[in-house]
Amino acid sequence: METGHMVWIPDPEEVWKSAELLKDYKPGDKVLQLRLEEGKDLEYCLDQKTKELPPLRNPDILVGENDLTALSYLHEPAVLHNLKVRFIDSKLIYTYCGIVLVAINPYEQLPIYGEDIINAYSGQNMGDMDPHIFAVAEEAYKQMARDERNQSIIVSGESGAGKTVSAKYAMRYFATVSGSASEANVEEKVLASNPIMESIGNAKTTRNDNSSRFGKYIEIGFDKRYRIIGANMRTYLLEKSRVVFQAEEERNYHIFYQLCASAALPEFKTLRLGNANYFHYTKQGGSPVIDGVDDAKEMVNTRQACTLLGISDSYQMGIYQILAGILHLGNVEFASRDSDSCIIPPKHEPLTIFCDLMGVEYEEMAHWLCHRKLATATETYIKPISKLHAINARDALAKHIYANLFNWIVDHVNKALHATVKQHSFIGVLDIYGFETFEINSFEQFCINYANEKLQQQFNMHVFKLEQEEYMKEQIPWTLIDFYDNQPCINLIEAKMGILDLLDEECKMPKGSDDTWAQKLYNTHLNKCALFEKPRLSNKAFIIKHFADKVEYQCEGFLEKNKDTVYEEQIKVLKSSKVSLFQDEEKAISPTSATPSGRVPLSRTAVKPAKARPGQASKEHKKTVGHQFRNSLHLLMETLNATTPHYVRCIKPNDFKFPFTFDEKRAVQQLRACGVLETIRISAAGFPSRWTYQEFFSRYRVLMKQRDVLGDRKQTCKNVLEKLILDKDKYQFGKTKIFFRAGQVAYLEKIRADKLRAACIRIQKTIRGWLMRKKYVRMRKAAITIQRYVRGYQARCYANFLRRTRAAITIQKFQRMYVVHKRYQCMRAATIALQALLRGYMARNKYQMMLREHKSIIIQKHVRGWLARVHYHRTLKAIVYLQCCYRRMMAKRELKKLKIEARSVERYKKLHIGLENKIMQLQRKIDEQNKEYKSLMEKLSNLEITYSTETEKLRSDVERLRMSEEEAKNAANRVLSLQEEIAKLRKELHQTQSEKKTIEEWADKYKHETEQLVSELKEQNTLLKTEKEELNRRIHDQTMEKKLVEETKQLELDLNDERLRYQNLLNEFSRLEERYDDLKDEMNLMPGHKRTDSTHSSNESEYTFSSEITEAEDLPVRMEEPSEKKAPLDMSLFLKLQKRVTELEQEKQSLQDELDRKEEQDTIAHHPPTDTQPDPSSDRIVPFLQRQELESENKKLKNELNELQKALTETRSPEVTAPGAPAYRVLLDQLTSVSEELEVRKEEVLILRSQLVSQKEAIQPKVNKLADALCGKVTLQSPQDYHMLNEDGELWLVYEGLKQANRLLESQLQSQKKSHENELESLRGEIQSLKEENNRQQQLLAQNLQLPPEARIEASLQHEITRLTNENLDLMEQLEKQDKTVRKLKKQLKVFAKKIGELEVGQMENISPGQIIDEPIRPVNIPRKEKDFQGMLEYKKEDEQKLVKNLILELKPRGVAVNLIPGLPAYILFMCVRHADYLNDDQKVRSLLTSTINGIKKVLKKRGDDFETVSFWLSNTCRFLHCLKQYSGEEGFMKHNTPRQNEHCLTNFDLAEYRQVLSDLAIQIYQQLVRVLENILQPMIVSGMLEHETIQGVSGVKPTGLRKRTSSIADEGTYTLDSIIRQLNSFHSVMCQHGMDPELIKQVVKQMFYIIGAITLNNLLLRKDMCSWSKGMQIRYNVSQLEEWLRDKNLMNSGAKETLEPLIQAAQLLQVKKKTDEDAEAICSMCNALTTAQIVKVLNLYTPVNEFEERVLVSFIRTIQMRLRDRKDSPQLLMDAKHIFPVTFPFNPSSLALETIQIPASLGLGFISRV
Repeated sequence: METGHMVWIPDPEEVWKSAELLKDYKPGDKVLQLRLEEGKDLEYCLDQKTKELPPLRNPDILVGENDLTALSYLHEPAVLHNLKVRFIDSKLIYTYCGIVLVAINPYEQLPIYGEDIINAYSGQNMGDMDPHIFAVAEEAYKQMARDERNQSIIVSGESGAGKTVSAKYAMRYFATVSGSASEANVEEKVLASNPIMESIGNAKTTRNDNSSRFGKYIEIGFDKRYRIIGANMRTYLLEKSRVVFQAEEERNYHIFYQLCASAALPEFKTLRLGNANYFHYTKQGGSPVIDGVDDAKEMVNTRQACTLLGISDSYQMGIYQILAGILHLGNVEFASRDSDSCIIPPKHEPLTIFCDLMGVEYEEMAHWLCHRKLATATETYIKPISKLHAINARDALAKHIYANLFNWIVDHVNKALHATVKQHSFIGVLDIYGFETFEINSFEQFCINYANEKLQQQFNMHVFKLEQEEYMKEQIPWTLIDFYDNQPCINLIEAKMGILDLLDEECKMPKGSDDTWAQKLYNTHLNKCALFEKPRLSNKAFIIKHFADKVEYQCEGFLEKNKDTVYEEQIKVLKSSKVSLFQDEEKAISPTSATPSGRVPLSRTAVKPAKARPGQASKEHKKTVGHQFRNSLHLLMETLNATTPHYVRCIKPNDFKFPFTFDEKRAVQQLRACGVLETIRISAAGFPSRWTYQEFFSRYRVLMKQRDVLGDRKQTCKNVLEKLILDKDKYQFGKTKIFFRAGQVAYLEKIRADKLRAACIRIQKTIRGWLMRKKYVRMRKAAITIQRYVRGYQARCYANFLRRTRAAITIQKFQRMYVVHKRYQCMRAATIALQALLRGYMARNKYQMMLREHKSIIIQKHVRGWLARVHYHRTLKAIVYLQCCYRRMMAKRELKKLKIEARSVERYKKLHIGLENKIMQLQRKIDEQNKEYKSLMEKLSNLEITYSTETEKLRSDVERLRMSEEEAKNAANRVLSLQEEIAKLRKELHQTQSEKKTIEEWADKYKHETEQLVSELKEQNTLLKTEKEELNRRIHDQTMEKKLVEETKQLELDLNDERLRYQNLLNEFSRLEERYDDLKDEMNLMPGHKRTDSTHSSNESEYTFSSEITEAEDLPVRMEEPSEKKAPLDMSLFLKLQKRVTELEQEKQSLQDELDRKEEQDTIAHHPPTDTQPDPSSDRIVPFLQRQELESENKKLKNELNELQKALTETRSPEVTAPGAPAYRVLLDQLTSVSEELEVRKEEVLILRSQLVSQKEAIQPKVNKLADALCGKVTLQSPQDYHMLNEDGELWLVYEGLKQANRLLESQLQSQKKSHENELESLRGEIQSLKEENNRQQQLLAQNLQLPPEARIEASLQHEITRLTNENLDLMEQLEKQDKTVRKLKKQLKVFAKKIGELEVGQMENISPGQIIDEPIRPVNIPRKEKDFQGMLEYKKEDEQKLVKNLILELKPRGVAVNLIPGLPAYILFMCVRHADYLNDDQKVRSLLTSTINGIKKVLKKRGDDFETVSFWLSNTCRFLHCLKQYSGEEGFMKHNTPRQNEHCLTNFDLAEYRQVLSDLAIQIYQQLVRVLENILQPMIVSGMLEHETIQGVSGVKPTGLRKRTSSIADEGTYTLDSIIRQLNSFHSVMCQHGMDPELIKQVVKQMFYIIGAITLNNLLLRKDMCSWSKGMQIRYNVSQLEEWLRDKNLMNSGAKETLEPLIQAAQLLQVKKKTDEDAEAICSMCNALTTAQIVKVLNLYTPVNEFEERVLVSFIRTIQMRLRDRKDSPQLLMDAKHIFPVTFPFNPSSLALETIQIPASLGLGFISRV
């Protein structure tokens, strides 16, 4: 041991810990200096007694191997670590350990048991695939078929380890792979036995929720063809004590809880059940419910399984009645009377129910439950028993009933699984308990461990035998290997005076007890047997050293459990049951007898009575449980020894049922107990590592020099090993292998790694030196280049410097001149400004002085005027005052005079003279004055109003003037400042004017430049706009294209799904048809059973099937490839279509019959003379009118249809159109195609109408001439002389005939007019209905807009599909009518052509009755050249079978493909069909096509495994189909033809239905072709794509172990990539020789590449050894070779490369970095073709082949899972390798002219003649 070596040291927690040696070990050292993985240093003390060194750790490259024997160091820590790494890091639960499969329970559902996984393991060698239970099952199945020897699969492990599940999967594998030989589905019954046995034999324990409490051995029987025919089950040691007692947190058997959960069912009312907590036998564990398990559902599954196995309902009710009775029996209680006796309470309800269910007397059962009978030699005593003994007796009775019921069910299951035919071989599956040790171990654990001792012995002997055979086979010197032999332990248990013998003897003793038996054991074996010990502190226990561990057994209860005593009186009571509950084993229990209560009698198990027979039966009954178990165990060992065993060891990783949690302590205990470590020890004792010479040479070629490599690989390996390993005892050379001792492979791996490391260092050194030299040369070259450029740059810089200096001087000169000039200009401007300012100042002062003088003069003027006015006013005032004073004085004097006069009378008299007159005058004056006053008042008011307005205006003017005055004052104040500013502004104005001139000059220049720039920008803007518009248009186009592409992809997906579904149905139909043919052949071969030929029935079924398919298709769509553009419709629409098509067919047939009948009538009517025939043009008047009306209505309908489409397009919302666009567009396409077809039909009608009109015009003059002549002659004569027109009166008869004909025509015209009016009414009704439908659709759309988006989308789509489908149906009806009209017109055209010919003949002669009568009617014949072949072949009806035989059944494809034109049989068959069509012989056409199809089917059934035959007939079937299309006469197909080819079209029959039948036949042939090439390619794919090293030396083979893989080195019989490519070339050349359509070849190639990619990827996902970096490079190279092949064959556009994308991405995944988050992101974006499960699986399986590679960390895988958690993909791990892409047959017209085809004599078709 040297520094750096890794070792394992014991650890109390982890069992073993890894540590690194820090110091070299030297002999004699007592301490090792170690460093643990967590970095802690420690000193490990060696054991001084044994002086054993700690075990070495294997290199990391060997960790995680599939087979533990591949490990170089074989010991316990290596095994434990390897299992832990695989289980925790790689999530792999299966590992090989030599011949043993170790299965660790993941406690989680894993997706590794599907049918795809079964198919992947089927037929594979065991070492080629990753470990799996399916691999073990396949190995057993293969050895059974190869060696014709029975096999056994032994599944063992402790409770909860997964034994039952492993056994179940093994049986499922056999059921899936082999199938049953009969129609009884035996494999389903075998699998159905599992739910029954689990319900009655499994229970919840503390370690397992579904623990099997019994052992079982199931023999699955096979016939000579190795198909399942039956099965048989044996059970061992049922744990009966669980029926009456359960420990804490445990349950009774599942069936009891299932019954309680289903107690509410009506059929279970009579059982009187309740909750499980009500019954004593189900509530003791306190855990009646299992999480995640629904007992009621499990009960349903149990009952279904019973029904499937043939257990009738009455039998099932009998079983449930017994189980319910057991539950009620457990509730029976006892009351103590004294210490030795007890009693059951009277009318005890549980006992009453028990007795009712069992049909026994209550008093008897109550009596014998509390008493027992003791018999002596002379008399019999009845003795009461104590309460404790009564309870034990009750429990013993319950256990006895349940055990016998269990045995009865097992017997019934075996009867149901019994083989009806002779069994040829079998595979046994043993599901038995593993080694058990608990705190308290009793009789059950003793028996279990005894059985495991026997099985371990058999296992050790088998392993030892295999090792010996291997050594002898390789001629290696055999040395006896010391291995643990547990025969002494077995002798201790089962030998004479052994433990079981002493136990049986003690059971026979009257006073026997557990204590006395323990003393006998001590006396017999203590200190005499090394394997037997006595505990120190107990006298009632003993210890046995088993192979796995020491186990201490408690003696208490051993005797009772071994005797299994049931009181005989209780059994007699049960036997006396009126329903015959219990009888002897030999009697069949029949549930037919009726009970008093009227219940259906129950089937009961056979329970042995105590004294049923005095001799043998009594003796058998007294056999102890231990004796019975020993006998059954011996029988099992004999069975196993007679078979080839296969071992599965189940390991329980932890006791808490946590998923993927590994408890090292528990795992080591189980590994020791199950014998895995013993296998390792036996292997390690010899030569555990074994290599073939070729594998050794490939792996360690790096350790050899060139001169060491010889032509003989064996000698080369010997020479190298002698140099590498000096101790020759460390290895041995066998015949084909090299055998190594333990540790030698690790040593060789170390040498190899060192050599590779040294080589890597040397390569790195050389490459680094080369890189540095390259870098130096590059740097030197770069430096020279830099210097050159720098020097040039410096020179250029100096020249630039000189130029800049010269330029600077020039600039300085002009700059200085400019500065001086500028300074002068500035000074000049300043001087002028100063002068201006000074002069302005002086002028302003002078102006101010003049202004002041002027203003003072004005002031003086105003003052002087004011003074003069004041003086004048004073003078005037004084004068006026003087005048007033004088006038006052004069007035006073006058007043005095008047006063005196007034006092006198005379005065009054004088005054009153004329007073009245004056008063009157005054009155008038007053009136006048009043009027004037009023007028003046009015004027005054007007003046006042005017005054007020004027006043207001004046006031406002005053105010404004005041404001103006104030403003004037302010303005006056500002005038000075403004004047100053004006002066400044004037100065600035001068400056601005000068600057303005310069700016204007610059602006003009700038404007000019700007205009130029603007014009340029406008041009650029225009260009940019156009570019923008172009880009927008392109973007729009791209978005539209993208949408179209997406919609197209969606449509293609839908179409492919529909096509795949249809072709799968065809495949299933062909399979059923083959099955029917096989059954028919078997029935024909049966003696005494005769059947007629079923060709007719098969044809009918075939046509029925094809018609069902055809009716579902639209007629316009049928013109293209059938079902190519068909949108998926719901079933109601499909049925509606089918019904409508049927009605149309019936209507078509009736119309055709009526038309034929009318033609016959017309033909009969033509036989009289020509002159009696009516005018033929009059027959076409009404049809012309009808056709014109129909055309107009058709146009209306079409316009309305377009308007509806437009309305739908405009009114639909985005939510509706987005997801519904594909389906909507498909239907629109269908409507468009229908419209196009209508247009075509309309054009044909117009052509026919024009022809008829022209013919009518040609006929009309002649008829008119004849009528005029007749009428002229009649009118010339008088009415009385009409009979004298001629002698015989013939003209008169003709005239009368014409009148009658005219009347007939008029009546026909009236009737047709009425029918036409009816049709018009119906069409108007249809138009009205269409309008109503349009309104309804608009209402529905409006309603849909109010719905939520999801409901709106769904409702709109449904409405659209329904409406468009209805419209499609209507258009189909119209199209059908148009077709009928065209056909009718064609036939009537022929009739009229004949009539025209007759009339022309009649007009060529004189119109005389005699001549008309005597002239024969000449039909118009089409002229034909006799020597011009018409491309038809004529044969006789009786030669049809000969034709089919020579052309189909006995034709050899190779001769035809090499010597003749491709597709010759198809052309010949079609030319025969053409001739039958020409003859209008529908029976011949039908018979020929039917015989052809059946002949092709027959030849494919006979030679269906020959690729050449299948390819030949696929090519010819497609060519025949294309010929039927090309010459069908349909416009869509005729446009590809030449005019000559169009002349060869079929004229009488529409073979569209036969085209569909041929299309279906072609699909079936294609699927058969795919199966044939898959069978040919499958053996090559894994070897050529994965195992073979195309690039030699890239990856060396790792050590493999006992399960040898298929060698990756190319031997003679090994397939390589070249083999695959050669096979692909062969396929391609054969298909090309047969003239297969290029598009069909592309589809075949795509399918082949898909098969290659799928099988390769599936094997990669199931093989850990293939998941490495170097293998990824190999795969990518192989894929590139396949791509190169595609390029060579010009098939890159076939889609084949895309099918390899998952494989390419898996190979890339193996090669990319897998460390950082960036790597995880890159992987997630790269692997879009792989599912999440596949990505995680590849990362888990990734295994380094060399030490330089690194493993993928668990954290990285979790990161990948987190990133991919939102990806929605399939959870399926494997690709479906059986998937077949839907095939299409695009129309491929032939340019070959039929008349040029020659029939070679080699075909033997001399009875066929060319026409």
